Amino acid sequence: MAAPTSADKFLTALRAEGVSVVEVGSWRTHNRNAKGAWGPVHGVVIHHTVTSGTASTVALCRDGHSTLPGPLCHGVIAKDGRVHLVGYGRTNHAGGGDPTVLAQVIAESYGDRPSTPRFGEGDDGAVDGNSRFFGFECENLGNGKDPWPEAQLDAIARASAAVCRLYGWSAKSVIGHYEWSDQKVDPRGFTMITMRARVAERLAHPAGWNPGTTPPAPTVDARLTALEAASKDHEKRLAALEGK
Repeated sequence: MAAPTSADKFLTALRAEGVSVVEVGSWRTHNRNAKGAWGPVHGVVIHHTVTSGTASTVALCRDGHSTLPGPLCHGVIAKDGRVHLVGYGRTNHAGGGDPTVLAQVIAESYGDRPSTPRFGEGDDGAVDGNSRFFGFECENLGNGKDPWPEAQLDAIARASAAVCRLYGWSAKSVIGHYEWSDQKVDPRGFTMITMRARVAERLAHPAGWNPGTTPPAPTVDARLTALEAASKDHEKRLAALEGK
């Protein structure tokens, strides 16, 4: 739970995490803030777009349509792994959702998944997710058959981890739209349990970490060997000084 940072800090966090960013127009000031609150923010919601074609998907998520004005998210994650920033502030992405899930995300108190949501957009008792969550729309048909390239999955994890690192959250602050609203099924084709595991692994390393590049931690034996070598070197130096 935190007040939203500036758009520039958001951008810096994404780039530090190794996200390939495409800035779309005046994304920093493109938002729905005039229609409602933006913040305090509590987490990240992941979506699929039910579209194909990056250019048309980005345009739709930036501009919206007649019944749902844009921006429809903060960033569009394309199949090639690039994240197209289309807005910053309040965006039309999460809609109404379950207050119990919100409480669990704020406290990061659930097990491998939040409680099954019982509320959605328009329901009495639903809470406004557009003011409380960052949203990433991911280019995919959403039919459970359209593939999720590794570059795209990696970008989802990096973008989510960047936001979590920026605010000091754990991976439990990242949820799918289907975990927020009982009216939604996205994202389909991977589970948020596996995605949170990816995010958690990233957060266990410095920003920008790439798998396979972090040297293994030294074993106890290796540390003892290093200490013995340092001790012998110290003894040699003392002997050299005494012999002067």
